[in-house]
Amino acid sequence: MPALLALILAASPLDGLDQIYPQLDALYVDLHKSPELSMKEQHTSARMAEELRKLGYEVTTGVGGTGVVGVLRNGKGPTVLLRTELDALPIEEKTGLPFASTATAVNPAGQTVPVMHACGHDAHMAGWTGAAALLARQKASWRGTLLMIGQPGEETVQGARAMIADGLFSRFPKPDFSVAVHDSSDLPAGKVYVVPGFTMASVDSVDLTIFGRGGHGAKPNTTVDPVVIASRTVLALQTLVSREKDPLEPAVVTVGSIHGGTKYNIIPDEVKLQITVRAYNPEVRKLLLAGIERIAKAEAAAARAPKEPLMKISESQDATYNDPALVQRLSAALGKQLGADNVKETRPEMVAEDFGEFGRAAGAPSILWRVGAAEPAKFEAAMKGGAPLPSLHSSGFAPDRERTIKTAASTLTLSALELLGKP
Repeated sequence: MPALLALILAASPLDGLDQIYPQLDALYVDLHKSPELSMKEQHTSARMAEELRKLGYEVTTGVGGTGVVGVLRNGKGPTVLLRTELDALPIEEKTGLPFASTATAVNPAGQTVPVMHACGHDAHMAGWTGAAALLARQKASWRGTLLMIGQPGEETVQGARAMIADGLFSRFPKPDFSVAVHDSSDLPAGKVYVVPGFTMASVDSVDLTIFGRGGHGAKPNTTVDPVVIASRTVLALQTLVSREKDPLEPAVVTVGSIHGGTKYNIIPDEVKLQITVRAYNPEVRKLLLAGIERIAKAEAAAARAPKEPLMKISESQDATYNDPALVQRLSAALGKQLGADNVKETRPEMVAEDFGEFGRAAGAPSILWRVGAAEPAKFEAAMKGGAPLPSLHSSGFAPDRERTIKTAASTLTLSALELLGKP
């Protein structure tokens, strides 16, 4: 028996991944063909719950809306949370794949929109399911509790907080560590990347309404033109990044939408701006938001606007932080199994994520890995000036799915085995 146990423990923790890959690929194709919008992931959550039940996990659905929780207990030891996202995006797919999505859904505004997995969450779910299967097969090699989280509403940064508010860490074991992966369209598939410290930015969505006094376009002297005020405001906002913050602190202020007026010769009563604000440092974030309000009010006052602009902030999310000690520990463990050349540090990004909410709520260190999703030959060609790679959130994005799914499954499995207790 000791010899047999030694043989089991000596086997690669990724043995069996090739064997189960056809099922993971079939799952990916099904999820890709049937995407669902944020907080409406009924089919998706049911499918994830079904996969976990087949593997022997205790499964609870409807957590925080459509969230799924799977628990696998295996004696005394640490609790490790592994998360995947469930939701897709309101984008019409143009990949040309034989299993491309033709799905539509009704968005919160009541509009019928096309839906596509343009951010790779389908690949995340397939990799997560693969990790759940590999870890369930290897209970002899670890001790503790696995907490598998299928999170809704990541794209709208709602789902993590909704699950936590629904008693995630009072109804289920509180994790000692939280781990997730996210694919990257501009990194080669088959490799794993990580950023110690801040890896993704905070985000705030700002709706700014600028008021004027409308009238005839031929008599501008009788009006207060909100289009001109808005134009000056957009230009002045650029100085928040270029002149007010520390140049060594990353930040983004982007005006993504400007709407006002109905006709050539009518000066409108108001103009609406939609602004995204991104930063890592909480003090920089505060400076940017206060600066937007100050500049908008000043430009309105300079134009003798009839009332101050109205500013509303929504979809707010804190920055995502990778615990540096956890990064060091897990990078070494992954490097031993995948090869040090396949586990690399990379740069932080200004996109946002709500995965960090789990670690903050549990008071536990967390790590968000990035797995390359670009077909390696296409990646090399793009780096040499060839055709640019489709980005995440684009209608043409499709991961190099086998490499991406296997790397996601491997990363989650190896991370969990390093963190869980040993027999």
